[in-house]
Amino acid sequence: MKICNTIPLRQCLSLMVLFSFLGSVAQENLGYQKPSEEILSLVEAPMAPSVLMTDNGDHMLFLYRNQYKTIAELSETELRLAGLRINPKTNIGSRTNYYNNIKIKGKGDSKEVAVANLPEAARLANFAFSPDQTKIAATNTTDQGVEVWVVDLASATAKRLTAATVNANMGDVINWFRDGQSVLVKMLPKDRKPLLNITAAVPKGPVVSVNDGKKAQNRTYQDLLKNPNDEFNFEQLARSELHQVRLDASSTPWKGTDLYRNISFSPNGDYVMVVTVKRPFSYLVPYTRFPATTTVYDRNGKLVKTLLEVPLIEDLPKGFMAVREGMRSLSWRSDKPASLVYASALDGGDPANEVAYRDEVFQWDAPFNGNPRSLIKTKNRYRYIQWGDDHVAIAHDRWWNNRNAKSYLFDPSDATQEAVVLSDRNYQDRYSDPGRFVTKRDKNGMNVLDLHRGKAYLMGEGHTAQGQFPFVDEMDLNTLDKNRVYTSSLEGKKERLVAFDPKKNELLVSVESPKEYPNYYLKNIKNPGKTEQLTNFDNPFKSLQDVYKEVITYQRDDGLELSGTLYLPVGYDKEKKEKMPMILWAYPREYKDKNSASQNTQNPNDFTYPYWGSPVYWVTKGYVVLANAAFPIIGEGEEQPNDSFRKQLVANAKAAIDAVDGMGYIDTDRVAVGGHSYGAFMVANLLSHSDLFAAGIARSGAYNRTLTPFGFQSEERSYWEAPEVYYTMSPFMHADKMKTPLLLVHGEADNNSGTYPMQSERYFNALKGLGATVRLVMLPKESHGYRAKESIMHLLWEQDQWLEKYVKQANPIELSQPMKNDG
Repeated sequence: MKICNTIPLRQCLSLMVLFSFLGSVAQENLGYQKPSEEILSLVEAPMAPSVLMTDNGDHMLFLYRNQYKTIAELSETELRLAGLRINPKTNIGSRTNYYNNIKIKGKGDSKEVAVANLPEAARLANFAFSPDQTKIAATNTTDQGVEVWVVDLASATAKRLTAATVNANMGDVINWFRDGQSVLVKMLPKDRKPLLNITAAVPKGPVVSVNDGKKAQNRTYQDLLKNPNDEFNFEQLARSELHQVRLDASSTPWKGTDLYRNISFSPNGDYVMVVTVKRPFSYLVPYTRFPATTTVYDRNGKLVKTLLEVPLIEDLPKGFMAVREGMRSLSWRSDKPASLVYASALDGGDPANEVAYRDEVFQWDAPFNGNPRSLIKTKNRYRYIQWGDDHVAIAHDRWWNNRNAKSYLFDPSDATQEAVVLSDRNYQDRYSDPGRFVTKRDKNGMNVLDLHRGKAYLMGEGHTAQGQFPFVDEMDLNTLDKNRVYTSSLEGKKERLVAFDPKKNELLVSVESPKEYPNYYLKNIKNPGKTEQLTNFDNPFKSLQDVYKEVITYQRDDGLELSGTLYLPVGYDKEKKEKMPMILWAYPREYKDKNSASQNTQNPNDFTYPYWGSPVYWVTKGYVVLANAAFPIIGEGEEQPNDSFRKQLVANAKAAIDAVDGMGYIDTDRVAVGGHSYGAFMVANLLSHSDLFAAGIARSGAYNRTLTPFGFQSEERSYWEAPEVYYTMSPFMHADKMKTPLLLVHGEADNNSGTYPMQSERYFNALKGLGATVRLVMLPKESHGYRAKESIMHLLWEQDQWLEKYVKQANPIELSQPMKNDG
């Protein structure tokens, strides 16, 4: 055949690959594979522990876990009910991350010590510090169920408090009584009935859903209840008893059987707020929107007040800022012994209603016999309040539609005083971010504003057009004047501010560089030479430590400035400028203004960390990698970002390729594009509507937007309001335009809203039917992100083989060869 004489090279390559696929079977009988040694050595590198620190700095805890689960773990029995994924044998979330070891380092100690008497083959989760932070409780999952253990930090010893009869299915398992001598634990009820075998159960009738004419425009949730058998099993798995368990392992029943969701002690420990789930259940929304009752008890379990009865929430008004009417967002005021705070919508919960104030916030003091009093009204939708003392509090709100956020300084003791707006900004504008207010732990173990001599303090990430410079500001609460008391100025390193003590002038920071793993340091901002290194983690990725890394900036065709982090291959000679293949990896983000969209928040001094989904592995295989390439989608004023989604998508991609090509590093005929989730959606659109790429990798994406008809990502409009947008943006509708090899990967148990596994299956069938070059890999037991080591190894092998075959190889004849097994 001489077809290559008449069409462009990339199309010729695609056709030759297509011909090589014709006549082959539709499925491959393929076991789990492993990637090449260059990638494998990075995947199997040891994992540093997670670090917890007590607020007084007396103890650091190092929590160790395996980096990956096994496919056997993911294959344990799992029920998917009402938005939960449950192991019905052990009674805990089936996707729970477990830690298997704990070490403790005391203040002034040279090294950490292993906690003694931990359970054999520990599977620890649900960690909860005691109010005075001298102990930490956790669950341990055995083959038979869940236990509660407690670790004494001073002696570094563990002790079991319960048998394997804990119910962790709805979370919020362990809550400490304020004296630190006992915990309130959800336990399995004694009257639990055997679960129904859904596959074997004989139906008693059809499943019927009805609507009384109300609009119920819900997003496409997964793992929902489907039938009466599901309802029964959910109820049995969610029911628990509450027990007070003491440190001597003695236990007393505290409350009887119910569907306990959330539990919260008042700061003084005298009251407990409990949220329970009620019937009727729903087949449209998860359990968090089922009917619920909020009740307050005293610490002995005696009823004080039923505060709130919330009905089933299936029919909220349209829009991301829609909320239900009535009392919501109940929480304890952290600086008071026992005062509840809640918000109530002033716009009926409907974002379409124009009002001066969206929400009003109230305080209700124990024992809740009097009337709640108003504290503040917010212009946007209320988010939370940071409490200081009787006269100082800071409220925060947000409005998605215009990306506006405000913070207010107000006097909670005097509602007649007008609140002072501290910040009024576009929350996507990272350059103007004032930082977060510094808090401390008070005598009740609650986080409150750290106020010192009439001043509050803010820690900020410090992104600017010139680079990143984290800072600490001191704010005079009387004049609102700010004084910058610290600015990070490390050369060639990145500093992340973790905590600040204004009385001691001590700053806890994490410091890293491309070669240095993040480690913790304690600094004195008044005496920079007085710095103590608290951890000493080594770089486990030695093969990447000398890779050239740079944050590049470039312009889109409309003048918008973009950025990305550029990696050159291992051993690449920048002087010779050999033309190499490239992988472009990105994720689109929507903005309402060009200023925010153009900001560069990438730091070249970030540690080079190749997590499971990273494209950075391929610098070891001779690829240039442009990671985190900026892909803004902008819609200013009345225009919505998605109105010109495809055009902006292609412009972003072309700008990125042109920028790296202009540096002389790449062969533009050998560029691949990859993305996960909405990034996969991006990939499919780019391959359908441009000829910029040799191949694509799309993981866990959604490709047909008519399957998410009531909105997706940042799109609020329904399909019936904007059918052309849904059609234009859906790669499935344009499958006939696909001329580029595409690797589709999806977890068979994806539970992310909208990214049903069916999305990839149906898209593959469409592409196959139209003759495209496409490969679909469905990973058994995997959800939206992949967890099993076997799955991740195979994923990397698939990606590596795809890139080698369709991007790296320059000879068209080689492209007809089957994918080889490097494992």
